[in-house]
Amino acid sequence: MENLNNKKILIIRLSALGDTIHTLPMANALKKEYPNAILDWVVEDKASKFIINNPLINNVYELPKKKWKQNKNKVENLKEFFEIIKKIRKEKYDIVLDTQQLLKSGIILGLSKGKRKITLNDGREFSGVFANEIIKTGRKQFDLYYHVVKRNMEFAKYLGCKDLDIEFKLPNFENEYSKEIKEKVSRLDKTKKTIVIAPATTWRNKHWNIKSWVEIINTFKDSCNIIITAGSNKEKELAERILSFITGGNILNLSGQTSLSDLVYIYQNCDLLISPDSGSAHIAWATGKCKIFTVFFATSSARTAPFGDNYYAYSSNSKCSPCMKKFCKLKANKYNCIYNLNSEKLINNIKKVLQIN
Repeated sequence: MENLNNKKILIIRLSALGDTIHTLPMANALKKEYPNAILDWVVEDKASKFIINNPLINNVYELPKKKWKQNKNKVENLKEFFEIIKKIRKEKYDIVLDTQQLLKSGIILGLSKGKRKITLNDGREFSGVFANEIIKTGRKQFDLYYHVVKRNMEFAKYLGCKDLDIEFKLPNFENEYSKEIKEKVSRLDKTKKTIVIAPATTWRNKHWNIKSWVEIINTFKDSCNIIITAGSNKEKELAERILSFITGGNILNLSGQTSLSDLVYIYQNCDLLISPDSGSAHIAWATGKCKIFTVFFATSSARTAPFGDNYYAYSSNSKCSPCMKKFCKLKANKYNCIYNLNSEKLINNIKKVLQIN
């Protein structure tokens, strides 16, 4: 097996936030096996927070996708894109890894001028045509029972890494934490356990029904501190709709107030997070500090749930779940999966895990 110390390795993982976090254990394995290797990364701005200044990564190429979407001058966008490609080609990478396996990542792989352009079998959108090495995993890319972290680790295994333990490394965000958020969290009752509720995610088909969130919050609002987090305006609206059914209790509503850095701080200073399959769950997993309860409807818990001793995944009992669809395709009983997961089981297990009555 080739020794990759002092070699230049480029990782292509553009988005999304959770998928980018799921790629970090592979980067960690490479850095442990080859500490003197140069490890660089191509990422889109939306998912760059956990890559820029990450101790595993030497250099980052950030694609400003948000700016490109807003800019109507496509020629300028293409010019900026090829300027980034020019910088990548100048480095003459020994190895380039396309971990995303889409057309957009495949194009970067093909243009990279890397000596070894590596991807996994069964990529989408003909992305494999840009590679000169394809790793045969024996599993399909969307195997519902093969975790994406383990799939990403196939790259590390192929490149000779012997330690394939799942470990995350994050940048140091201490200087970025909001003083206001820290003060609000510090004022919580320290004699009580702290539960974070992060109810929102990007897919409509991954959301739990409001009634179940209300039942959980009502159960623990007096015996525990409850923190509510949500990012975008739509997510904030969901959080406020849930809270409209609740009165009293030890509830700190931080929806619409937190940055990604603040979420890291919150998850490092709470006891338990409850979330659907979302970026929140993946960020919390990467911090390695709190226990995580995740609920699954359209997506597969075996494929994307945090795993280990501190992580608990609950899936809908619907026959059509997981469907892997952003929106429900059923004509009758639409979104029926989000009602086929009872909150009672979670409530009983949360009490057991937190050792509260």
